[in-house]
Amino acid sequence: MQEELIKQIVEKVMQNIEGYQQTSTEIPVEVSARHVHLSKEHMTALFGDEAQLAILKELSQPGQFQYDKRITLMGPKGSISNVAILGPVRKDTQVEISYTDARTLGISPPLRESGNLEDTEGVMIVAGRRVVNIDKGVMIAKRHIHMTPENAKVFGVEDGQQVKVRIKSQRPVVLEDVLIRVSEKYRLSMHIDHDEGNAAAYQPGMTGEIIK
Repeated sequence: MQEELIKQIVEKVMQNIEGYQQTSTEIPVEVSARHVHLSKEHMTALFGDEAQLAILKELSQPGQFQYDKRITLMGPKGSISNVAILGPVRKDTQVEISYTDARTLGISPPLRESGNLEDTEGVMIVAGRRVVNIDKGVMIAKRHIHMTPENAKVFGVEDGQQVKVRIKSQRPVVLEDVLIRVSEKYRLSMHIDHDEGNAAAYQPGMTGEIIK
């Protein structure tokens, strides 16, 4: 956490130095494993309240973290255990899985941008002996890039745009329809799921580049 904080401070200072410009076209790539964002209602139903959970680690996006507890997802055909819970709590519960996970569970969730829960699938969420049955909220998250407005200027893109990205690895691939998400609260990072990561032979530290 301390190293991450120092890196963020250095980046912010550099951005404020007169004449500084981002010159690198490299975008850090991260694999976003299956996870759940719980609403306050469902957090309470499964764990009593949020106070029963501690923060296990901070994530790359500022203010985002992983709790120390995990849950199990149960579908019509199977279950997936040891699923991470990310915080902070949200207005609505959202479950993000891969297409492979969906087949294991026996459901057909849509490909969606985070937060768009209309006409999504439901699933059972289990924590010990406690169970919550949601009727919507399960999705395959669209691959996307978090970036600041300053990053967007450098790359010549805007919020909501979709681009092609070449993943640089021993098994390079080009991913299309990568969603650009711009906010002052973000830190530059591309998120793909495990299926996409496996296709590109993902290794930590891997980067991508937007194809013009």
